[in-house]
Amino acid sequence: MAADDHDDYALARVPAAARYHWFSVAIQRFGMLSSLASFLIGATLGFGMGFWDAVLAITFGAVILEVVTIFTGIAGQREGLSTSVLARWTGFGTSGSAVIGLAISVSAIGWFGIQNEVSAQGLAALLGVLPVWGWALLFGMAVTAIVVFGFASMAWTAYITVPAFLLLAGWSIVAELARHDIGDLLTAEPAGPSLSLLQGTTIVAGGFIVGAVITPDMSRFNRSTGDVIKQTVVGITLGEYVIGLIGVLLALALKTNDVVAIVTSTSGFLGTLVIVAATLKINDWNLYGASLGIVNFLDRVFGRRVNRAAVTFVAGAAGSVLGAVGILGGFTGFLQLLGVLFPPIAGIMVAEYFLVRRWRPALDEARAHGVLPASAPVWVPATLVIWFVAAVVGGLVAWGLPSINSLVVAFALYVGAGRLGLVRGVGTAPTHPVPADAPAPADAGR
Repeated sequence: MAADDHDDYALARVPAAARYHWFSVAIQRFGMLSSLASFLIGATLGFGMGFWDAVLAITFGAVILEVVTIFTGIAGQREGLSTSVLARWTGFGTSGSAVIGLAISVSAIGWFGIQNEVSAQGLAALLGVLPVWGWALLFGMAVTAIVVFGFASMAWTAYITVPAFLLLAGWSIVAELARHDIGDLLTAEPAGPSLSLLQGTTIVAGGFIVGAVITPDMSRFNRSTGDVIKQTVVGITLGEYVIGLIGVLLALALKTNDVVAIVTSTSGFLGTLVIVAATLKINDWNLYGASLGIVNFLDRVFGRRVNRAAVTFVAGAAGSVLGAVGILGGFTGFLQLLGVLFPPIAGIMVAEYFLVRRWRPALDEARAHGVLPASAPVWVPATLVIWFVAAVVGGLVAWGLPSINSLVVAFALYVGAGRLGLVRGVGTAPTHPVPADAPAPADAGR
C-alpha cells in the first residue's frame, strides 16, 4: 500500500511525512468551489434575488458550509483517514462505512460522467474533429490519468487550472460586465421568479454540502488543525464570494440564469476553455473520492485489497463511457436523491468523534502508533435508524434548510442516543494491517 504505487494511503493513515503545506490543499479546495457549479448557483440567485440579498444568502450559506467542513476536516486531519475508512469508528461500523463508500462512489462517478459530457460538448462545438462522444472519452481518460497518480498529480493540476480558469473567466466576464453600469446592477431587480433569503441560503449551502461531508478525503493530507481552518476559510470564502457573486452580476446584467450559454456566447473560444478548465479541476476530485469509496467497499464487503490507482482507471473508464453514450443525464434525479443521504453522515460522524466518543479511545491509541485500531464494529443499529430518520426529515420537511435540517437532526439524535447508552456495535470485524512506514510522495510537504 505504498504511496509510490499511487495508492495514496487509501486504507491507511497518511503519515506526517506525506502531509502537504496548507496552500497545496487550499488551492484544490478553492478549485472545487470556483467551478461552473458555483457560477450556476450565483446565477440562480441573481435571477431570483437582488444583489445585496444574494450577498446575504451567500454569506449565510458559506458560514454553514465552513462550520460543517471544519469539523469533518479536523477529524480527517487528526486521523489521516478518508471519509469512508474513518466512518468505521465514527458511528457506522465496517458495514455502514462500506455503504457510505458505495454511495460516495456512485454519486461521484455519476457527476464525473455528467460534467465530462458538458466539457465534451464544448470541445466538439469549438474544435469539431471528434463527435461529442469522442471528446467525452478523450477528456474523461485525460482526467483519469491525472487521478491515477494521486494527490500530488492533482495538486499540480490545480496549480495550472485554477489560475487559468480565473484568468480566462475573468477576461470574458469583465468584457461582458463592461457593457453595464455596476451601480445599476447593484440595485437591479431580478428577472426571474422571486427567491426568499431562506431559499437562497439553501441553494448555497446545499450546493456543496456533499463536498463538506467528504472533506476528510482531502484534509487527511493537512498537517494541523490550523491548516484545516485556513484552507476552509480561504477556499470556501473566496470560492463562494468571487465566483458566486460574479454569477449574480451576470444574471442581473443579462436577465438569464444560463451561465454556460453566457460564457460561451460572450467569449467563444475562451468560453469553451473556461468550461474545460472548470470541469477538469472539480472532476478529478469526483473521481478521486469515488476511488477511495470503492477501495473501502471492496475491502470490507469482499475482503479484497485493491490498489486505488487500478480502481481509478476502471471507474474513470466507466464514467467516461457512460458520459459518452449520454445516459447519465437520466440519472440526475437519482444522484440528487443520493445527495439527501449525505448530510446526516456528517452529523453522525461529528457527534461521535467530538462528543459521544464511543470508539474515540481506540482511534487515539492506534494513532499514537500510526496504525488503525485492531478491530471495528460491524454494524451500529442506532446509527442506521438515526440516518434514516434524518434523511426523511431532510427530504420531506419543507421548513428551513433541508440539508442542514437533516444534518442537525442526525447530530442531535446521535448525541441523545449516546447519552442513553444506545450507541453500541453489533459484531466485531478485524482490521487488516497496513504498513505504517510506507514512503511519502516525492513532493510531499511542498
